[in-house]
Amino acid sequence: MSMDLSGARWFKSSRSSATRECVEVAFLDGEMVGMRDSKNPNGPALVFTPGEWDAFTAGVTDGEFDRP
Repeated sequence: MSMDLSGARWFKSSRSSATRECVEVAFLDGEMVGMRDSKNPNGPALVFTPGEWDAFTAGVTDGEFDRP
């Protein structure tokens, strides 16, 4: 899926430190959610549907992606 992200309003978690090494998120048109690496703001971004975003954030909350 290709989306124009030039007008997206990106933000970091309030728990992020002042460094640029964070993940940034933007809420997009059509309830889509964008995610990118703050170190490379002009690089690629992932775009999630609402259901995909809900599944991803639930997995993060549940520790699904924690290292063993």
